[in-house]
Amino acid sequence: MSPLPPREDPELPQEKLVRRLCALLSGYLESTQIDEVHRAYEVGNSAHEGQFRLTGEPYICHPLSVSLILAEMRMDTKGIMAAILHDVIEDTSITREQLREGFGEEVAALVDGVSKLTQLDCKSRAEAQAQNVRKMFLAMVKDLRVIMVKLADRLHNMRTLGIMSGNRRRRIARETLDIYAPIANRLGMNEIRLELEDLGFAAMYPLRARVLDQAVKKARGNRKEVVATIESSIHKRLHEGGLGECEVVGREKHLYSLYQKMRGKHLSFGEVSDVYAFRIIGNSVDECYRALGVVHNLYKPVPGKFKDYIAVPKANGYQSLHTVLVGPYGQPLEIQIRTRAMHHLAESGIAAHWLYKSEHEQSSYSQARAHEWLRDLLEIQKSAGDSMEFLDNLKVDLFQQEVYVFTPKGKIVKLPRNATIVDFAYAVHTDVGNTCVSARVDRMLAPLQTVLENGRTVEIITAPWARPNPLWLSFVVTAKARAAIRSYLRNFKKQEAIVLGRRLLEKELDAQNLRFDDIPVGRVEELLKRLDLGSRDALFEDIGLGNRLPFLVARQLVHADAQDTATPARTALSPLIIKGTEGMVVNLAKCCRPIPGDPIVGFFNPGKGIVVHLSECRNLEELRKKPTNWLEVQWDKQASGEFPAVIRVELMNQVGTLAKVASTISRMRANIENVQITNQDSQISVDIITLLVRDRVHLANVMRELKKLSVVMKISRVKSELRKKPPHGKTNHSD
Repeated sequence: MSPLPPREDPELPQEKLVRRLCALLSGYLESTQIDEVHRAYEVGNSAHEGQFRLTGEPYICHPLSVSLILAEMRMDTKGIMAAILHDVIEDTSITREQLREGFGEEVAALVDGVSKLTQLDCKSRAEAQAQNVRKMFLAMVKDLRVIMVKLADRLHNMRTLGIMSGNRRRRIARETLDIYAPIANRLGMNEIRLELEDLGFAAMYPLRARVLDQAVKKARGNRKEVVATIESSIHKRLHEGGLGECEVVGREKHLYSLYQKMRGKHLSFGEVSDVYAFRIIGNSVDECYRALGVVHNLYKPVPGKFKDYIAVPKANGYQSLHTVLVGPYGQPLEIQIRTRAMHHLAESGIAAHWLYKSEHEQSSYSQARAHEWLRDLLEIQKSAGDSMEFLDNLKVDLFQQEVYVFTPKGKIVKLPRNATIVDFAYAVHTDVGNTCVSARVDRMLAPLQTVLENGRTVEIITAPWARPNPLWLSFVVTAKARAAIRSYLRNFKKQEAIVLGRRLLEKELDAQNLRFDDIPVGRVEELLKRLDLGSRDALFEDIGLGNRLPFLVARQLVHADAQDTATPARTALSPLIIKGTEGMVVNLAKCCRPIPGDPIVGFFNPGKGIVVHLSECRNLEELRKKPTNWLEVQWDKQASGEFPAVIRVELMNQVGTLAKVASTISRMRANIENVQITNQDSQISVDIITLLVRDRVHLANVMRELKKLSVVMKISRVKSELRKKPPHGKTNHSD
């Protein structure tokens, strides 16, 4: 906006726009409703008085132009009023409360949903954009009209973008191509999507757009005759087949779609400019399939290029038959076949609900699909750590081509191209994704990173002990899977710490024949207040992470006058049982590598939880100087899992030596995690091997079998961290 004086004109531009708007609204609204719209205009015009756009027009002309775009979609009264008032909260002194008092909660909520967040504490423009997009989507979940007003707002801004500076123009164009055009596509609003893409392309790459536009116009003359000939042939054959009422339209590809095709497939304009596209519009689904048979008899279909979006609609509700034929001049012909209702839905998407009231079933289907997508986005935004992560997930979700796979019960699941089994598991349910361990694709076992193809049947195998692997983030492609994995990993350590902290505190209280639930609530609340903690879980988390010692907390709960800094005499306590599956808050020390069966001791490491060491670990000398920081622990008799253990092996340096060692270890059902050569000459090689074993007995059996090999000269377990580094570049034997 700029402080330019109003133009001296007998009829102001905003008055012309209001007249046009009222004339358009009179075609489908009652006179009382139009009066309400005019009242909204008067409030908006008064609020924006003295504000001007860079074009020199009064600022109110922009909201009126937005409302005209929506009126062409036959938007309802409240939506039109919100469009006229959509900038008053952001750019004038009018508040949301004043709007609610003057026009009701519905209009106020719509305007607030479209308004940008003000006074954001953001480090960058990108973060501010992400916060605003996130806010808009939360409002969209409640009312789809929010995004329709926003898309119309963006469309008018793009139509008047030329007045802005180059950098700002390119930034807005990039945002349009990255977010708003894909949203319009996702909601099935094809006409708005195409115009946003072409305007964004022209603003982002003006020279490329101009050159491509000139090339299309130059080629158009030659193509008109070809298009007319093919159109006539198709219509004639349809008439012969009893489908004379079907409409046949030859169409021209839009500039941005041409550019995307040239860029994506590395083609010149000459190689794509003669791809002809035709649309056949019938009266019923039966006519569509009959028309498909007619055109397949007229021209030869290209194998693998037929798609039935009538039987299996796209995620945005789009329905049509797609096929590619070899035309009379050897050029490919793209054919789309759909009913009139499907055509209205394809062009207008969720706007069809207002545009074509008579086709309520089709439009409500589109709305249902849009709401389903928004519900998924709501789940994603709840899992997202911040607005930037949400925006990244949104972009992943918007830019996708679909594949269709089946559950074992025959339900169709839509996924983006290159989706994996893990993406499928999360699409079924978040809990299924979090606990999946493997899968069967068409009854054959397949790894979780397998990329799914159309028509496959996928069965997920889960286990109650399983949890998401951080490595999954390297191959999942859906926003829902990515957000769920990140959320789980982000909260996993906290939940583990809470569980461990409660176990530790209960163990200390048990020595005094008490349970935590027996402690009076008032005493617990008093302690939480004294420690400045908000909840019991916060206390358990602090204990589990090693930030507070459990016996001191127990003492304060039992004796209210005890202080946190005291060093009490320890009571003889039963040891904490280690199962080996505690997770991120019980860590096995890497310096001594304890395994089930070893005598062990635990130490609190503030912020990380408990670190378990061998009782004879060298590092204990320093740790034992802090008696308040260690606790008695022992292995559970049923400890499960694989644990790393380190052995030192002196081998004869011969061809095939390492292969014999590896074969023996494998035969004993142990895995090799790492091999380092610390010393090597022509006769002897000293190797440090890290094995994954079940327990101490398993390790002893492996070492016993290795001793029997003739190439093994000496073998021992390493119980302290090696000081000597392996020679640079030596990682394996001569074999």
